[in-house]
Amino acid sequence: RKKAKGSCSLPEPSWEERLANAVTPLWRLPYQEQLQVKYESQRKILQTLASRLEELGIDAQKPGGLCCPLQPVVPSPIINGYRNKSTFSVNRGPDGNPKTVGLYVGTGRERNIVCVKANHVENIPSKHKQVAQCYEEFICRSPLDSCILFHEGGHWRELVVRTTSCGHTMAIITFHPQQLGQEALATQKALLKEFFTCGPGAVCALTSLYFQESTMTRCSHEQSPYQLLLGAPHISEELLGLKFRISPDAFFQVNTAGAEVLYQAVGELCQATRDTVLLDICCGTGTIGLSLAHRVSKVIGVEVVEKAIEDAEWNAAFNGISNCEFHSGKAEAVLPQLLASWEDARPLVAVVNPSRAGLHYRVVRAIRNCSSIRRLLYISCKPEGEAMRNFLELCCPPDPRKKLAGEPFAPALAVPFDLFPHTVHCELVLLFTR
Repeated sequence: RKKAKGSCSLPEPSWEERLANAVTPLWRLPYQEQLQVKYESQRKILQTLASRLEELGIDAQKPGGLCCPLQPVVPSPIINGYRNKSTFSVNRGPDGNPKTVGLYVGTGRERNIVCVKANHVENIPSKHKQVAQCYEEFICRSPLDSCILFHEGGHWRELVVRTTSCGHTMAIITFHPQQLGQEALATQKALLKEFFTCGPGAVCALTSLYFQESTMTRCSHEQSPYQLLLGAPHISEELLGLKFRISPDAFFQVNTAGAEVLYQAVGELCQATRDTVLLDICCGTGTIGLSLAHRVSKVIGVEVVEKAIEDAEWNAAFNGISNCEFHSGKAEAVLPQLLASWEDARPLVAVVNPSRAGLHYRVVRAIRNCSSIRRLLYISCKPEGEAMRNFLELCCPPDPRKKLAGEPFAPALAVPFDLFPHTVHCELVLLFTR
């Protein structure tokens, strides 16, 4: 960096520092200070929600200008190497090597993307780094190019690594087939299998190795099936005394130890009793519903990823849980049908855990218009984003034009959980009641 005349010039940060600053911006702070930074950011979000509700004519201001009481951030039981899933890219490294496996520094807009090895990044476990290093060694030996830009050709793309506390490791390699025929593809798959079975990659001791041919940036199993090259089709995780089966694309909280703390708290906040029906929306592999099944009369899970529902049903059967039913499909299609004819007299508690895109408007409308739901827990990894729109839709006065006829909810309590140490992100649990 150039400094003004007469001032001291600071040395340029190394590529490793740049990557750490991009991926784990709080890495230099002691952990207690990280929690304080996150508490302040959650406080601002609740202040924003309070003022947005005021604009809708709702008196939502509580002490400190918040919309509801905010508890301190619940710390993560594990601070370093907690991630059970990492996605590595293939691109040019700082040294110009186009087959560098790591994480991005820079942006596509600025056209200054560099792929930096993640060996020093504190939230990634050593096993993930080991698999990434072996994958880089394999593609560097390969005569095929990496696929940096689709229109420029090349084949080797992303690597996803998933691990569990049971010691299982799954690797998923994304490959652009370009114009390769089936024989050439079969050769590449055989070479990969050999490398990770009896070559240098054997050190990774993979439980599962998957291969996905993808011509798009992101591809579901339905669009392009995950092909199992080696090992078991699933890996297993234990959480709150239950065993969970995980498919390649199934959602599972990225911090398993943190998720245990989160789900225990969700159980308390639900105030569920033996006659309660728990509605688990965006249920993934069923972790929340199954972990609370012993407390309630019945669990109903809804999830868009078909393979995750297969996992959820297997998880229920394997753990001997018989009071759960799971529905596969988009929540906006499934939920209105489920709730429109709801005549069950039992109390209904809803838990929603959507992606960063938030809930579809039709899901919010179905929840609002189902008078049996008096208590709703919204778990959000990005409450300042699309989730904010959901919060306002849940709490706004009835609006016939938007078909929001039901009694509005009100925010009652906010509890942040630090599932992502060293980053600025937080998982916020917001309790709504009516």
